[in-house]
Amino acid sequence: MTKAVERFLEQIAHDQTNAWWKDGVRFECCKRGCCCVTHGDAGYVILPLQDRLRLAAFLGIAPSVLVSRYCARIDGRHYLMDAPGSQACALLGPNGCTAYQARPTQCRTWPFWLENMSEEAWARTAAFCPGIGRGRLWTASEIAAQLRLQLASDFQR
Repeated sequence: MTKAVERFLEQIAHDQTNAWWKDGVRFECCKRGCCCVTHGDAGYVILPLQDRLRLAAFLGIAPSVLVSRYCARIDGRHYLMDAPGSQACALLGPNGCTAYQARPTQCRTWPFWLENMSEEAWARTAAFCPGIGRGRLWTASEIAAQLRLQLASDFQR
């Protein structure tokens, strides 16, 4: 891990005591797939090796088949592709994620992504994510752990 990433992780630890979310936030996945559709600029899911292996095993296919069927490779990283002609994830079915139990780390850590953790971004995200404001209270420590997990996953190949 680079020194810049290490400094960023230290900043997350500091932020959890000073951030707007220091008292926690409520979130419960409603499994509707609203987060599986591109909203604005961002719309990609990074698939490091551990996620590719988990997804392939869950789908009962070889990792090479998973890559050829569902992934794009850009700058040495694998990304989950959208369904053809859509801005929705290729694994999104009519009843939600077809691989929910084996979903990628990036999906597991939703909505606790760095780009969502300003008050303004959280409000924009809450406008399309019905799980924000519902369910159990996630503590600042749990949120910081999700942020670290998501960030670490982003830097894996």
